[in-house]
Amino acid sequence: MEDTLQGGLRLKGISPLKQPGLPVVSIITVVYNGLSLIEKTIQSVIGQRYPNIEYIVIDGHSTDGTPEVIKVYEEQISYWISEPDQGIYDAMNKGLAAATGDFVWFMNAGDLIYSDDTLEKVFLGSRGGLIYYGDTMVVDSGYREVGLRRLRPPETLTWKSFRKGMLVCHQAILVSREIAEPFDPQYRHSADFDWVLKALKRAEGEGRRAEGRERREVIINTHLILCAFLDGGHSKQNIRISLKERFHSMSRHYGFIPTAIRHIPIAMRFGWYFLRNKRF
Repeated sequence: MEDTLQGGLRLKGISPLKQPGLPVVSIITVVYNGLSLIEKTIQSVIGQRYPNIEYIVIDGHSTDGTPEVIKVYEEQISYWISEPDQGIYDAMNKGLAAATGDFVWFMNAGDLIYSDDTLEKVFLGSRGGLIYYGDTMVVDSGYREVGLRRLRPPETLTWKSFRKGMLVCHQAILVSREIAEPFDPQYRHSADFDWVLKALKRAEGEGRRAEGRERREVIINTHLILCAFLDGGHSKQNIRISLKERFHSMSRHYGFIPTAIRHIPIAMRFGWYFLRNKRF
C-alpha cells in the first residue's frame, strides 16, 4: 500500500538471541500523532535489562513526524508498521496478530515501563503463570509522579474482581498469548476492560482444567509497580462513552441487575475520590 511504511529487525531476517528458560514478552506500542510521547515510551522498552523482548510498534499513519522517530530506533524494534487503521483497538489487534512471544504487554505511546529492571523482577520470582499483574503509577505531562492509580489491584485477582471496576489497568498486566483474544471492535473506548476480563476468565478456566494434574498458579500478583501511566489517556478523554461501554461489558459478564446495583457504591467512591484529589 502507498500509505504503508514498515521496518524493524524481523523484515531484515534478524532474530535477536534469546536467553533459554525465560519467556519471550511481546511488548506492543500503538501510537497516532504522538511525536511528543513516542520516544520516551520506546526508550523505556529498549532500556529493559530483561533479554527476551520482542518489541512491536503500530502507528496509525501519523503525519506529525512520529514514523521518523520510530525509524531512528528500528535496529532495536522487532517490527513496526505505519498505516491507516480504524482506531486504537484496531491497532492493538494488529499488534496481537504480529506478536510471536509467550506473553503480550501493551505499553501505549506516553506510557512507560516503571523501571529498567521491571521485567527482570516479574520473571525472577515466579514462572509458569498465564497472567502477571501489578500496580500503576500515574504521572503528569512532565512525567512527575502524581500517585498510585485510584483503583488498586487486589491481592488475589479473579474475573469476578472486575465487578468493582477495572482494578488493574491493561498497561499493568501481562497476558499469555495463548489466552489473549482480539479486542472486541464494538467497544470503541473501553475494549481493554472487556479484553482483560475475558483473559482472566480464560486463565481461570485453564487453571480448573489443570486439576488432577500438577497444580499451578495461573494469575500471579507481582507485588510490583509495573508501569507509569500518563494521566489523561484515551479512556479519560472519552470518559462518558467509556463508562457506558464498561457498564455494557459488565452487564454481559455479570448480569444487568447485579451490575446496576453495584454501580451505586462505585459511583459514590468515584465522586468522593474526585472531590478529594481532583483526578480520577
